[in-house]
Amino acid sequence: MGNQSKDDALYQEMCRVVGKVVLEMRDLGQEPKHIVIAGVLRTALANPKIKRAELTREAMEKVIFALSGR
Repeated sequence: MGNQSKDDALYQEMCRVVGKVVLEMRDLGQEPKHIVIAGVLRTALANPKIKRAELTREAMEKVIFALSGR
């Protein structure tokens, strides 16, 4: 990437996204396994009705790739 502040913002957004999913899964009584977290994010991104900031979308995509390798 090369831009340190953008990298930092992206990393912080990735952490926020994963944290939110893990906490929601815990509240539902589900075990937050990495492949399940990736699936939740993949499903969320597939919903065209929800508009997301570019940073959030990019963070979600990178988390999916990091957790599932796809």
